[in-house]
Amino acid sequence: MLIEGFYHVAQSNWAYAYDKETIHLRVRTKRDDVEQVVAETGDKYDWERTSADYPLSKVAADGRFDYWEVAIKPPYKRVSYCFRFTAGSETLWMTENYIGHDQPTPTGDYYDFPYVHEVDLNTVPEWAKSAIFYQIFPDRFANGDPSNDAPGTAQWGDQPTPDNHFGGDLQGIIDHLDYLVDLGINAIYLTPVFESPSNHKYDTVDYKKVDPRFGNNELLRKLVDNCHSRGIRVMMDAVFNHCSEQFPPFKDVLEKGEESEYADWFHIDSYPLQVKDGIPSYDTFGFFGNMPKLNTANPKVKHYLLDVAEYWIKEVGIDGWRLDVANEIDHHFWRDFRKVVKAANPEAYIVGEVWNDSLKWLLGDQFDSVMNYPFANKLLEFFSHTEMDGFTFANSMGRLLMRYPQQTNEVVFNLLCSHDTPRVLTCLNEDKRRLKLCVVFLLTYMGTPCIFYGDEIGISGGGDPDCRKCMEWDPQRQDRELFDFYKLLIGLRRNHEALVKGSFRFLKADRGDQRIIYERFNRNEHFTVWMNNTEEPTVLSHPMETTDWSDALSGEGVQPVDGMMNIELEPLGYRILRRTINK
Repeated sequence: MLIEGFYHVAQSNWAYAYDKETIHLRVRTKRDDVEQVVAETGDKYDWERTSADYPLSKVAADGRFDYWEVAIKPPYKRVSYCFRFTAGSETLWMTENYIGHDQPTPTGDYYDFPYVHEVDLNTVPEWAKSAIFYQIFPDRFANGDPSNDAPGTAQWGDQPTPDNHFGGDLQGIIDHLDYLVDLGINAIYLTPVFESPSNHKYDTVDYKKVDPRFGNNELLRKLVDNCHSRGIRVMMDAVFNHCSEQFPPFKDVLEKGEESEYADWFHIDSYPLQVKDGIPSYDTFGFFGNMPKLNTANPKVKHYLLDVAEYWIKEVGIDGWRLDVANEIDHHFWRDFRKVVKAANPEAYIVGEVWNDSLKWLLGDQFDSVMNYPFANKLLEFFSHTEMDGFTFANSMGRLLMRYPQQTNEVVFNLLCSHDTPRVLTCLNEDKRRLKLCVVFLLTYMGTPCIFYGDEIGISGGGDPDCRKCMEWDPQRQDRELFDFYKLLIGLRRNHEALVKGSFRFLKADRGDQRIIYERFNRNEHFTVWMNNTEEPTVLSHPMETTDWSDALSGEGVQPVDGMMNIELEPLGYRILRRTINK
């Protein structure tokens, strides 16, 4: 065995408390190098009476490594442990400071999980595990109240530009909540709704005032109440990294310079404030001079923004915050943010906008989740017309699953596109069959799925601003077959807990083969998902020991032959099978 491939640390995503009774242990080995891994465990104060062996299961792999995992319930909320690796006739042990063929003596050099403190648990909102989000860009969803349209409002359905407004508002969302209920949506994510000069509202002027183009604070409360009465949660967008140049404290600095009482609310390099050769003399979002960066380490700024975060939870009862440009704000701010938000609503869902590996924000002291763009990127790469095979795709997914603790994986915010990316249908060259494969994977995979408004009726578009087209409400111009497909898959997920909280594993993902099979399962149900990501019809085969399978969508029985399940699939086709384990 290659000992250089062994890896484990007694912290973060390698050893963590899943709940107040359960500890998860993970370890890494070279790919296809180790046959068995066992955790030898016990209490460091009473090893003889509490020692127990726990075999680990291989739960994921990537191009170089296998990843093993086990859940243990130590009798005294603490555990010392080492790992035993076996391949053929060779056995190796690994402790914190030793790898070798001699069995170590407990427990001085063992890894140690000192105690499961409930206050330190990485807890996530239970409701978010079963949520299916729908992202709404308010200016483009529906114009429910033309009286609040400003002069120059564009004709609904015209080509979007970076600057035009279309009159979408909160009343328009209220008017179409039954549409979302019919689709199966039980949570919405609103991009910013607070006063701002732009159509996107990511440059806030007043953090406690709904933009007049959208309505008012009372109408926002009505929207939230109407959503809650229909079983729909509401997550809003918070922009705390930067503000508008029209934000009153920044205007005061523009006017008074260094003498302004708000000068240290911002990161200012030199006076007077100016933009020279495209570079502002103060820190901004990107290099946009109209979006000055807030100094979130300043106690007054922190107090102001945390008050905003608490205000909207208490004032209108929102269920969570999505945090814009979250990775450019200091961790001290986010730790205090979590305390304030969770004190106002312990079940509030906190989602950060971070486009890369986000573990440092996801250890229980800052966010519950992040927007999982790495997931979207790999999904689109595989299901678009590329040469990626199932082996490479499965490796990518395995690597993503091992990034975070399980409770985070259960609520990570999975999406196919957003207001910041080209539309998923456009990414897939307008091929609806490929879109359906992506949606099947999204809605049968671990995590919290999100649908960008209009994807379900076939809206396409390139990058910003083209991805921000107006919602199409004329049924004759909607793809109703696609809508029914989304509705069917959403209903399947909502009706089966194994698709929400169950384990995930690839059954078939081979080199040079773009056909895949994966499974989701818990103690009551077992699903297998069969996908033909090729342009040719195929028969996909895999050993199946039981004969109690049925098509999860039609209910039709599906039988293996001589222990082999053979599934006929159309080009770019899929099939979902299900069986009941405990009747």
